[in-house]
Amino acid sequence: MRIALAAAFVMVVASAAEARVVRLRIERREVVLHGREFGAAGPYEKLVGKVDFGVDPDLPRNAMIVDLKLAPRDARGEVEANADFYMLKPVDPARGNRRLLYEVGNRGGKSILATFQKAAASLDPTTDADFGDGGLMREGFTLLWMGWQWDVPERPGVMRMEMPVATENGRRITGLVRGNFILNERASTSSVADRNHKAYPVLDPNSPDHVMTVRDEPTAKGEVIPRSRWRFVDGSTVALDGGFEPGRIYDVVYRAADPRVVGLGLSGTRDLVSFVKNDASDANPARGVRLAVGWGVSQSGRFLRHFLYQGFNEDEQGRRVFDGVFDQVGGAGRGSFNHRFGQASRDALQYFNILFPVDLFPFTDGPETDPETGVVDGLLARAERTGTAPKIFHLLTNSEYFNRAGSLVHTDATGTKDAELPPNTRVYMIASAPHGPGPFPPASNVGGGMTGRAALNPLNYSPVVRALFHALDRWVAEDVAPPPSAIPRLAEGTLTTPERAGWPAIPGYQLPRQPLRAFHLNFGADWAKGIVSVEPPEVGRPFVVSVPAVDADGNVRAGIRLPDIAVPLATYTGWNEYKPPYPKGELADRDGSYLVFPAEKISQRYRSHADYVAKVEAAVGQLVKDRLVLQEDAERYLEKARGETRVAA
Repeated sequence: MRIALAAAFVMVVASAAEARVVRLRIERREVVLHGREFGAAGPYEKLVGKVDFGVDPDLPRNAMIVDLKLAPRDARGEVEANADFYMLKPVDPARGNRRLLYEVGNRGGKSILATFQKAAASLDPTTDADFGDGGLMREGFTLLWMGWQWDVPERPGVMRMEMPVATENGRRITGLVRGNFILNERASTSSVADRNHKAYPVLDPNSPDHVMTVRDEPTAKGEVIPRSRWRFVDGSTVALDGGFEPGRIYDVVYRAADPRVVGLGLSGTRDLVSFVKNDASDANPARGVRLAVGWGVSQSGRFLRHFLYQGFNEDEQGRRVFDGVFDQVGGAGRGSFNHRFGQASRDALQYFNILFPVDLFPFTDGPETDPETGVVDGLLARAERTGTAPKIFHLLTNSEYFNRAGSLVHTDATGTKDAELPPNTRVYMIASAPHGPGPFPPASNVGGGMTGRAALNPLNYSPVVRALFHALDRWVAEDVAPPPSAIPRLAEGTLTTPERAGWPAIPGYQLPRQPLRAFHLNFGADWAKGIVSVEPPEVGRPFVVSVPAVDADGNVRAGIRLPDIAVPLATYTGWNEYKPPYPKGELADRDGSYLVFPAEKISQRYRSHADYVAKVEAAVGQLVKDRLVLQEDAERYLEKARGETRVAA
């Protein structure tokens, strides 16, 4: 199996019926770990290369792709794009389980193996450690990634997509772009791009029409900085006389040209997954796959919500693309994934990347009414009309309720009553968890950007993610009902206002009085067409958001309570507050806090170390019974409890 595969360059052309994927260019094909057998699935191989797309602008099912009709066409009248792809599959597809797990890579990355196989993080898995315990591969899954952003940094292993530039009858299109940034220390220059991504270059650096503002409160009107005091020093870097002050919010609105057709990231995802599921020719290296689950985390979870909302789960032939969707910590958001001059990297936090088009109505899977406009809509409205709605898991942590308007996923738009979830939707919350776990032993992010006051929350909820994925897979493949939704509810008093959440007296720490709010935003008259003409947007009335109630320890009462919460030695939160120079009370990104119990409280809580271990064992046993933790992960919790030194023998 070692022969020629590693050096092969193979071009496979899609069949006429699946012409939207024009070809796969397999640039590297390698057998995984020298042909090691992964259970009944046998050896796996790695396929790395490019996928070429041809998208028909005149097809009604492509009408939602902004500016597609303004992109150049090839001889067939189609718009061309190409993307990096990466596949792990059984060498013999017939030995697989006929199911695909597709990851929407977060900013070009890969996380399937680290999350589901407990592997080392890697952009190009090669070693034993990179493949971890091989769990998904032993079960026969085909694993797939594709680049969908043009603006991610170019470095080895990062997945990217090449997208065409839209023009109007050959003339360059121009439009407004906004850079938003906050610095940790005084600096004379700053990039207008987000997180080292590529920016749309300024069209005329010297134009007097560009505007820079500064403010201290997220929704305050910015103070205009005189144009004579600042300048572009290159296409995407600005300088300010006297320097930028740390902790203040700066916006630069400038005119750029040559917008990419960024919605091709959505259609490319649709077309590649559909191709793998449906093309029976030799052009499909994973032919035989019949079911597909899409998984995305954070930005990528928002991508999947956007994908569903805009109808991309219906392919060009009218077929369902994803049979299951796992939106992990996407909160109530969507994103800048399909509008002119969209910056896909931008999210929208309380004090960072402010007022970008993320937390926009509708928020729930089922129909809801916007109290301001009277519009009735739902995330799955288009998919339900076309019969292409998948089975969906939304996974939230405590963090999303404070910095991603998470309560709106399962309340009505007024925030006054619990929403009725569609039968094909489940929503789960990991009690007291952060957006992403911090280090263990717990430490602050000193030396990182935007440092929080408390040590970062180390609560690792990957075991729940693994268990829920297997539940979703069984729901999709065997129609076995998954665990019921586990969320805080208004009707039960476990979802409420911050002042009624029950936060205990913990010296130096208070529950944030104001979580991130989702606002009605006006981006201009052509926003429905995907064109921004008002930047920054006009801010209208907020939607009402709520937060989970907590117990006497400050830990969340509802949702999935892991042993660290059910049998606690500390208070865990999904929020943290910035240290100076940021204003007091502002939420530090999506970071969580870890506030360890005093030794006296621990000794009063547990009679002995054996008592503590017994309580952990009972909590873990219940989670396994409820199918929220796999048996194979249960022992890890017990090992941790047995080795806990803070509880006296």
